[in-house]
Amino acid sequence: MQQLSHHVHIMHAEPLVSAGLHAFLAGRDDWTVTLDAKTPQGRRSARVLVCDHATGIALARQAVHGDAFVLVVTSLDKEWDVQVALANGVHGYLLQDCDADELARAVRVLLHGQRYLSAPIAAKVADSARRTSLTARQIDVLQLLGEGCCNKQIARRLGIGVGTVKTHVKGLMARLDATARTHAVVVAAQRGLITPGRRGIVHPYPI
Repeated sequence: MQQLSHHVHIMHAEPLVSAGLHAFLAGRDDWTVTLDAKTPQGRRSARVLVCDHATGIALARQAVHGDAFVLVVTSLDKEWDVQVALANGVHGYLLQDCDADELARAVRVLLHGQRYLSAPIAAKVADSARRTSLTARQIDVLQLLGEGCCNKQIARRLGIGVGTVKTHVKGLMARLDATARTHAVVVAAQRGLITPGRRGIVHPYPI
């Protein structure tokens, strides 16, 4: 297949959203838009991949998107969801309630090799950076704390040593200004960094 520098491929898991994205983008500007969430054929020549939250993260984590830039279009606006996406290498983050003009603007920005965050997400990221900046691995540990895991369970789930887990927990408590593990979970939940009890995305590499 001929390489298309302005090829946009939609891989959104929600059929209605996927169809809407295609309708908004097809025939607009000088790009080519393809749509197929189930096979990898279209993404091989794509410059921008437009995905749901989970698909975008999976592509970014596995580095299977080649030279393409990943744009996540989602209704998830919690700090935790944004942190996970950006920590895994997602290039753009857009909320589903955006209009067609903003969608086109985001795609255009990514086509030029730059990042794009919708205004509410950019504000959330800036606020998060002012308060604390967590690595992908720290977010993993935090989520597992929220699931009620002890240090040994966290170490086993992440494939790291118990001592490393203790170091991460100590660092998390300091960054969140928490006095105990449970306090750290409460603070993180209040900020939307985690959803206690929900099994989160665990990164398969040490950070």
